[in-house]
Amino acid sequence: MQSEVYEMIEEQLPSIRRYAHALERNPHAAEDLIQDCVERALSRQEQFQPGTNLRTWMFTIMHNLQCDRKRKDVRRGVHVPLEEWSDGASTNGDQLGSLEMRDFRRAFAKLDARDQQIMILIGMEGMAYEEAAEVLEIKVGTVKSRLFRARERLRDIQTQAAAPKMRRRREQSAHNVVHAM
Repeated sequence: MQSEVYEMIEEQLPSIRRYAHALERNPHAAEDLIQDCVERALSRQEQFQPGTNLRTWMFTIMHNLQCDRKRKDVRRGVHVPLEEWSDGASTNGDQLGSLEMRDFRRAFAKLDARDQQIMILIGMEGMAYEEAAEVLEIKVGTVKSRLFRARERLRDIQTQAAAPKMRRRREQSAHNVVHAM
């Protein structure tokens, strides 16, 4: 049974790694979180119930570890700049895509941690509402409403950020028309 659990945990490492990096943004802290999560899962493997979803169990462990860390950080006054976030996505020289990703990251960084977490679980990790509810220890209806509100807030942030750019483009277009006459 023990070697089976090791193998099952190893299969979950890519999604655990993505989730940790999305939560922490600091690569070193994310790796520490991954290590702590795997260590906790292995040391408490008897608590895992065969036939249930190991991925959800691991995400719940990581969620709880992250909550504990944030509480400690608040007491200590630790601050990690959101600008340090890198999702590991490679760029292929597509400047527009790069700029869109940069704008998205900036907007996403302005969301509070709760909004970010629900969007990561559902959007990035592709979890079902029920799985996310289990990880976050909330009701499915709460997951749906939080996700809806988080998406609305993200859309509002992106719209507000785009407004000055659109105004500059209109002004530039008007300027070009006037000078073309």
